[in-house]
Amino acid sequence: MSEAIGLALLNSSGAPAPYESRDQFCEASGAAVMRLIERNIRARDIVTRKSLENAARVVACTGGSTNAALHLPAIANEAGIDFDLFDVADIMRDTPYFVNLRPGGEYVAKDLYEVGGVPVVMKELAKAGLLHLDCITASGQTLGEALEEIKGAPDGRVIHAIGTPITPTGGVVGLKGNLAPDGAIVKVAGMSEAEQVFTGPARVFECEEEAFEAVKNRGYKEGEVIVIRNEGPAGGPGMREMLATTAALSGQGMGKKVALITDGRFSGATRGFCVGHVGPEAAHGGPIALLQNGDMITINAITGELSVALTEAELAARKAAWAGPKPTQYESGAVWKFARMVGGARWGAVTHPGAKAEKHIYMDQ
Repeated sequence: MSEAIGLALLNSSGAPAPYESRDQFCEASGAAVMRLIERNIRARDIVTRKSLENAARVVACTGGSTNAALHLPAIANEAGIDFDLFDVADIMRDTPYFVNLRPGGEYVAKDLYEVGGVPVVMKELAKAGLLHLDCITASGQTLGEALEEIKGAPDGRVIHAIGTPITPTGGVVGLKGNLAPDGAIVKVAGMSEAEQVFTGPARVFECEEEAFEAVKNRGYKEGEVIVIRNEGPAGGPGMREMLATTAALSGQGMGKKVALITDGRFSGATRGFCVGHVGPEAAHGGPIALLQNGDMITINAITGELSVALTEAELAARKAAWAGPKPTQYESGAVWKFARMVGGARWGAVTHPGAKAEKHIYMDQ
């Protein structure tokens, strides 16, 4: 994403830690900084709506992490740009998935770097007209000018040609419905269409530890939708990864036999049908806070639906009877402040209004 946005020099983000080529990128980055200062090109000149769309394209075509739907809106907020989870999901819906990376594919980041890295991926996107090539980058060049200097081509194993993608759409899907009015997100890279639709009764847990203990003790049934709530930005607080529970389900061979939804998030290593970022989160009184065991939940990553078989009247009655957010152990200090200031995952879980509210830009001193 850093290369696609334009904030990092092409191919600088992918070099493995022990590679000596990183030294060259460090030196080149220092020279680039001096050029940018000389030309008065600032980060907010580079980070634009178009550059954020470029970054979402790269995430989509590589089967990248659902966390992009947090990071990109948060970056947009800093720059005063309207760009939320649904914008990320729209781009991912019409971007071919053609870079064969784990966990949905076969190869790892080192393999991608060895066959040309992100610049080769972006050249393929450009062939299909899916990049904004007029975006300025940290090199001082436009993205199109910088890519003209890249000579690599798809190797057919890690990077496929965009004309013969692995799947015709990106590896991440946005969801919406009466269970997630502010959206949710799910990674479907490597999943068949049949695996992308699931309906089952809810098995509700109030936190990840509770869910993990139940999974460890087989306290759930095949066909259920495991619900982990109170793990969102405010409820966690901090929106940690639900990796332990999903790993345990996978280890038990149940990754494809149950689904999981949460107002928390996942890492790029999550496997199975796992929906994160459900918003509004439980701590903000979202519908996920109102679920009860046995409620029938439908997840459809093909149509983009996340819903529960409850009427508006039933949801309203449950909301009226809701006891309020689950208390946490964090009742003082910085984490307490964060929990009360943080906004929804749809907009990047940010704690301030961003550049739109600025009356003075620090660089203009």
